[in-house]
Amino acid sequence: MGQKLKITGWVAAGAVAGVLTTVSLQTVARGSLAPLPLEELQQLAAVFGMVKSDYVEPVDEKKLISDAISGMVAGLDPHSQYFDKKSFKEFREGTTGRFVGVGIEISQEDGLIKVVSPIEGSPAFRAGLKPNDLITKIDDTAVRGLSLNEAVKRMRGEANTKVLLTIFRKDESRTFPVTITREEIRTQSVRGKVMEPGYGWIRLSQFQERTVDDFVKKVEEIYKEEPNLKGLVLDLRNDPGGLLDAAVAISAAFLPENVTVVSTDGQLAESKSVYKAAPEFYQRRSGSDPLRNLPAALKNVPLVVLVNEGSASASEIVAGALQDHKRATVMGSQTFGKGSVQTVRPLGPDTGLKITTARYYTPSGTSIQAKGIVPNVLIDESAEGSPFAALRMREADLEKHLASGQGPETKDPEREKARDEARKRLEEEAKKPPQDRKVPEFGTDKDFPLVQALNRLKGQPVLVSKTQVIVDNKEEKKEN
Repeated sequence: MGQKLKITGWVAAGAVAGVLTTVSLQTVARGSLAPLPLEELQQLAAVFGMVKSDYVEPVDEKKLISDAISGMVAGLDPHSQYFDKKSFKEFREGTTGRFVGVGIEISQEDGLIKVVSPIEGSPAFRAGLKPNDLITKIDDTAVRGLSLNEAVKRMRGEANTKVLLTIFRKDESRTFPVTITREEIRTQSVRGKVMEPGYGWIRLSQFQERTVDDFVKKVEEIYKEEPNLKGLVLDLRNDPGGLLDAAVAISAAFLPENVTVVSTDGQLAESKSVYKAAPEFYQRRSGSDPLRNLPAALKNVPLVVLVNEGSASASEIVAGALQDHKRATVMGSQTFGKGSVQTVRPLGPDTGLKITTARYYTPSGTSIQAKGIVPNVLIDESAEGSPFAALRMREADLEKHLASGQGPETKDPEREKARDEARKRLEEEAKKPPQDRKVPEFGTDKDFPLVQALNRLKGQPVLVSKTQVIVDNKEEKKEN
C-alpha cells in the first residue's frame, strides 16, 4: 500500500450541536507545487486592490484573503472547507467527542432544525428540551434557511456563555424561549444491552476517539450477562460517521485477520491505500491493540447490521466491509452515499484546509459515492412503512457533490413526487394527538427495524419493505 495515513477527522450527515462533520485523513504536504496560473493570479491581485481602495467603506485585508480562500474551496464540493481559527478549533474538538455547547443531537427535516435528543446530563437536558422540539431561533437569528452546520456553529461558543433558543413544542402547540449556559459536553457514542435471552444489540451513534474502547467494554458487558450469545445486532442507523481508524477497528472486531476493510484512491500516491483488519491499521500510536480483550466468539456470532438514510461515510465503510465479506446481513434502507475522503492539512498554528483527496471503495472494489450501501434486506421504519424518508437529504442531493465516476447523473422525477407526498403526510401527522405521533426510541421492543433484525437472527419471518426503491447508479469498480 501507499504511505500510511494518520486519521484525524470525521464525517456526518446529521450533527450533534457542537460537532463538525467529515471523515478525514492527515497526510504530508506535497513535495512540489504545480505551476501557478500567473495571469489569473494577477487578476485576483487586481480585484483585491480595487476592493481595498474603492469599496464604500474600509475592509479588513485578512478577512478578504480568508473569504477568497473559503470561496475557492467551497466551490469544489460540499465537504471541502477552509478552517479559520474558530472553526479549526471546533473541528478538532469534534473528533474527541468533547466540545463546548448546549448538548443536543439535532437533525434537519424539510428546512427545520429539530431536536433528536438532548444528551443526558447536558445543559439542554437540564433545561427541559425534548425530542421533536423545533428550534425556530438561535439568539436573534431565525433558523429557517440555515444549514445544519450553521445552526451548530451558532449554538457553540465559549464555556459559561449563554445562548437563547426559541423553541416550538408541537405536542403542546406553544412557543417559548430557553436561555442555556454552554459548557463542555462529553458525548456517549456507544449504547447496548441484551434485548432478550441469547440476543444482543449495540448501537454506534458516531465514530469518535473513545468509540472503540467503549465498544469493547459494551461487548464485554453483554457477554458477561449472556455468555451464550446466539446473535447480535450492530445498529448504525443515523450514524453520520467519524474517524476512519475507528471504522476499521469496528470492522476488524468481526472479520478474519488481514482481510481488506476499505481502500482509497486519488491523485496523490499517499491517497492510494488499502486498510486491512489488522492492528497496524487502527492502533493508535504507542498503544496496544484495543480489540485484544474481545471475546473470541464475536468473530463468529450471527450478525445483522441495521442502516438507514442517515448512515454515512465511516458507518458505510463498516456496513460495506461486513456485507462484502458476507460476515453480516445488512438490513434497513439505502445509506447516505458519502464515499469520499477529506484530508485535513494545517495552514498554520490555528488554521487549516479540509479538502477531498480520494474516493473510498468497499472490499469488492465498489464505490458508493452518491449511491450508498444497498441493504441485503430492505426494511421500513415502521409497520406502516417509511412515510417521511423521502424528505431526508442524501449525498446525491447536495449541491456540487462529487460525482461517482459512473457516468452522468440524472434527477429522478419519482423521488421529487415522493417528497411532495411526504410533505403532505407530515402536515397531516402534525394534526394528530401527541400520543399518536411519538416516534419509538431505538433499542426498545417498539423499534420496528430492530424487531425485524432480531427475527432474522432467530430464523423467524421478517416484514420486508414493499415500497422502497433503490437509487440505481452504475457500479464503479476499482482493481485493488
